[in-house]
Amino acid sequence: MISTPSDPRPPTRRSVLAATTAAALVTAGCATETRRPEAETTEDHASGTTSGTRATQARQRGVSDPQPRYAVVAAHDLASDLRGPDGTTALRRLLDRWTALPLPDGTTRTVALGPALYRKLGLTAPDRLHDIPALSRDRLDPDRGGGDVLVQLCGDDPEALRALSRRLGTTAAGTLVSRWDERGFLPDRPRDETPRNLFGFKDGTENPSTAEADQWVWNADGSTYLVYRRIHMDVSDFEALPRGRQEAVIGRYRASGAPLGAQRERDQANLYAKTAQGRYVIPVDAHVRLAHSRLDGGARMLRRGYSYDNGADDRGLLFLAYLRDPALFTRVQERLDLSDAMNKFVEHRASAVGYVLPAGDSASLLGG
Repeated sequence: MISTPSDPRPPTRRSVLAATTAAALVTAGCATETRRPEAETTEDHASGTTSGTRATQARQRGVSDPQPRYAVVAAHDLASDLRGPDGTTALRRLLDRWTALPLPDGTTRTVALGPALYRKLGLTAPDRLHDIPALSRDRLDPDRGGGDVLVQLCGDDPEALRALSRRLGTTAAGTLVSRWDERGFLPDRPRDETPRNLFGFKDGTENPSTAEADQWVWNADGSTYLVYRRIHMDVSDFEALPRGRQEAVIGRYRASGAPLGAQRERDQANLYAKTAQGRYVIPVDAHVRLAHSRLDGGARMLRRGYSYDNGADDRGLLFLAYLRDPALFTRVQERLDLSDAMNKFVEHRASAVGYVLPAGDSASLLGG
């Protein structure tokens, strides 16, 4: 049912034209990260310096940046009386106003467009922008997912993030209508350590390096895609398992984060190692095995998850993944849906997908 994919396709002429049209709408003046395409880049891993010969491409912040402790993720829909050219004009004006709003120190703002927005505005969506197909274990609440405009705010001051989110919503009155918002957090930790989720395990160890992100996350024009999932976690039942059983479910040691059978967190998971009794060291239904990039031709996604906690009955993960093609997420999730041992303890309750436009200046992206 699941085939091994080839490398993500480069952007087609149609998708580039769609991106150019959509780029006339948003991300003007957003804080940017400037990078060079992988094909034209060499990187000194020891020094972390990058050199290249091509013009730089502007990327939105809040994707590859180190994760601050807090996040607010929100979705908005286009006002019902705005469609076509009128909606395009109104949205352009709104995003100009959003751009003018100052960001608190250390805060990033990332904006993405959902597939329904393109239809409402009469624009051609990028080729890969589609809602995630329904999966058998999904229990999705439509009021907590989807959205025409997705906004991710990240920073170390939760009150400042909430105030900024409210201000964006107030500024959007008449153009966008709030659809949903979620607040996430990371446990206190040294900034260079992988964060832990509510199950107590490190989450994000397999994220791509800077060089790998140039290949698997970013398109050459500075765009990418966002997949959002609100995942409920049954923390009490998982914590009731013996430590060894928890580790078998995940496929990693809880304390170190190392794959089973390895010593260090970033050691490669050996999917073929067996015990003296002939059993796989990493069980066949372990989450790490089923989600491994080796099963997808090496293709990777950048996971930027945040925990949420609204009380004992509503706790879990705000899963945010950035990748060149959302179809990769679908392939991985289909495998997990079939036989992941973690399925007993998690439930996907909301979903959204968006096209993260290249960042740039107002004159070039908003048509002057």
